[in-house]
Amino acid sequence: MSKRGIVIVISGPSGSGKGTVVKELRAICPTMQVSVSATTRQPREGEQNGVEYYFKTREEFEGLIERGEVLEYTQYNGNYYGTLKSEAERIISEGDDLILEIEVDGGGQIKRLMGRECVSIMLIAPSAAEQESRLRGRGTESEEVIQGRLARAKEEIKEAVNYDYIVVNESGKQTECAETILAIIKAEHCSSVRMSSYIAEYFE
Repeated sequence: MSKRGIVIVISGPSGSGKGTVVKELRAICPTMQVSVSATTRQPREGEQNGVEYYFKTREEFEGLIERGEVLEYTQYNGNYYGTLKSEAERIISEGDDLILEIEVDGGGQIKRLMGRECVSIMLIAPSAAEQESRLRGRGTESEEVIQGRLARAKEEIKEAVNYDYIVVNESGKQTECAETILAIIKAEHCSSVRMSSYIAEYFE
């Protein structure tokens, strides 16, 4: 495997199951790191600062942006979400892979900034009907919010062509989905670009 870690961006619309799949991925490959994002939204019950998110005020977050301390950020439902640059660089420079479970806007920013150091994967439900069923099955959101998420999902899926890979997350097959993503990551580590440092050692 290459000496430097890879940033693995995993995006997907609401209902794609990306949170569950990332948990499965970490279960089968515990050495993968997950960067804790920063956000301006209020903590939900049971969430802890520095565990689920770094919870910031709007003023604090905008200060991070101004100082160039955020690798990517987006606004969603009136709140900022972003990845701290220092944490991401620390992880991959130590040779560990970094999983970033982020919105499509942020995924595009990272890909443009990091190029080949980033592998982008979009996770989607098997169909639009299944995606809607998953959203409604939560039973926690109003009809207005659900319709907003469905409209946003259509726009996000249009960006799938700009991702390196598209993986379908079928219901009840989260482990299989995570194993597919792991296979992608292993293959990327063996790419000629990432193995170039090993090849160079033959001629030293």
